[in-house]
Amino acid sequence: MSVNITLPPTNQLSGPEDSELETSSDGTQEEETFSDWVDENETPTQSLFDETTHPSALKAVAHDREAHGVDIVELGNNLKLDFLKRVRLINYIRKSQSTPAEILGLKADNPLFSDDAHLRPVVEDDPLLLLGNDEWTDDEDDKPGDNKKIAEMEQEFDKIRARFEDLGRRVPELLSESEAPQDMAASISSEAAPAKPRDDDTHYFDSYSYNEIHAVMIQDSVRTSSYATFILSNPEIFKDAVVMDVGCGSGILSMFAARAGARKVFAIEASAIGLKAEQNFKDNGYEDTITLIRGKVESISLPDGYTHVDVIISEWMGYCLLYESMLDSVLFARDKFLRAGGLMAPSQCRIMVNLVEAPSVIKENVTFWDNVYGKYFHLLLPLIIPTAHVGFNMSSMAKEVYDDALIEVVSADAVLTNDDLIKDIPIQRVTPKNLDFSSPFVLTATRPGKAHALLLYFDTWFTTDGTDVPPDAEPTIAKGEGDVVTTDVLQIKARPELVARRKSSMGPLRKKSMSGEELIKDGKEVSFSTGPASMPTHWKQTLFLFRNPVDLKEGTCVSGRLHMRKSETNSRELDAEIHFKVQHPDLHTKELTPAKETVVQSYKIR
Repeated sequence: MSVNITLPPTNQLSGPEDSELETSSDGTQEEETFSDWVDENETPTQSLFDETTHPSALKAVAHDREAHGVDIVELGNNLKLDFLKRVRLINYIRKSQSTPAEILGLKADNPLFSDDAHLRPVVEDDPLLLLGNDEWTDDEDDKPGDNKKIAEMEQEFDKIRARFEDLGRRVPELLSESEAPQDMAASISSEAAPAKPRDDDTHYFDSYSYNEIHAVMIQDSVRTSSYATFILSNPEIFKDAVVMDVGCGSGILSMFAARAGARKVFAIEASAIGLKAEQNFKDNGYEDTITLIRGKVESISLPDGYTHVDVIISEWMGYCLLYESMLDSVLFARDKFLRAGGLMAPSQCRIMVNLVEAPSVIKENVTFWDNVYGKYFHLLLPLIIPTAHVGFNMSSMAKEVYDDALIEVVSADAVLTNDDLIKDIPIQRVTPKNLDFSSPFVLTATRPGKAHALLLYFDTWFTTDGTDVPPDAEPTIAKGEGDVVTTDVLQIKARPELVARRKSSMGPLRKKSMSGEELIKDGKEVSFSTGPASMPTHWKQTLFLFRNPVDLKEGTCVSGRLHMRKSETNSRELDAEIHFKVQHPDLHTKELTPAKETVVQSYKIR
């Protein structure tokens, strides 16, 4: 569900460049007893604004008051928040990682206090949610009627608890009696059975069981030629090496490694496409070099005689880079199977953002629904339907377009601002925990325009020793003249119509690219970009549409923070939330004027 919240302006969106989001509930329900409801005076409690943990909820409140200037109890009293609104406030802070200044600026009529999405606990059994009424409410605000209701509720809870305790004592007796109905025992057994584990994998692996998706990936010349160039132009890395290909798919990367001289390649694949990959290995004479291992990498073992590998290759990147969460599996393989000093390929990825003007995307996904087939009917039936709006109003179809990220190809001339680095992922050492992140961005308009969306893309590097590329490193930008790199390395050509389609969608290039021959001769490092300046890839770009487009002047600054984490309902999907403010340059001084509001919008990547 997407929300658009306007918050009071703040001077600065502060916070660490790369802090982690709080771990969220996985949505499962566990059996609770009345003992679980007992209030513990000394329950470890995490601060609302940093990573510190304190002996009790009240001590955590005191810490936030002293360290961050926010007394959550006092704030709740000042805003006259009832119990549910206090719960929403605490969960909102934990989920959004808002700054103290943003929280202190909240008003009682803020939409977050009525949004039931914030009733879901972010921290399981969060002690702050269980603060007693005395801690939250001043004595003079206590109402006798409220106290009476609380007393009555406590009495009812006592009665219910007594009934459950009595039932708990009698159930074994009832089950042991021969005359007990069998359906009763079955019912009790069913209720006591643990919840069925959530399955995020079956659909994911099934989607990779068919040829079409692998054809799309292999025909993506930017993707395939980058892997081919790195593997085949670095024989000192792959010659006689033991290589693991995580998620081998059709087996193309495994065969690159075998052709580069690898002594042994373990191709790991959990989907049914692995059977075809195994046949591909045989058909190309690599059945002795490449061994297919069926299953998830988290559950497989290497054959006898092997405990570690020298190189791990994998094409794990998804839309928005992290969609499908395959990188988690690659990192598991790294930690379990990669020898000390071994190499990950690719070795580094960077997520970048900018603002774009995309009227064609708006037309196709939003305004199209306002007058469906209006032009057609206007030409066909001008006399029968003499009205300007002769199509069908289907605008309700567009209401959810702002809830989900769009995957589109955007040309370079649509970009309105600089590019900003939002997340740097050094694959040699990053941990799965760091893949959930919250990072600031600052984007300055290089020309006037209407920003319809925040655009996200990623750049990728293959280095020979796994070291980080310099902070100012620019990726190679693929030319739109066909599969130059691939043909230099493998003499493989893409379909002419595919090349023509890609050439027609190209905009200006950000940087002169290198041919495959130059890459092999002059450097072993390989890189590519999925941004608007590059030749389009099957990853395209990810667009987060703004409900209210932003008018930009040259020099306008849009700053904010992007939060991204795995979805609570499906670990293969992502949840994103964008907080941003807009500051325009003063007409005379050119200095940025204060922001009028902070806008918050949330999205699903699924």
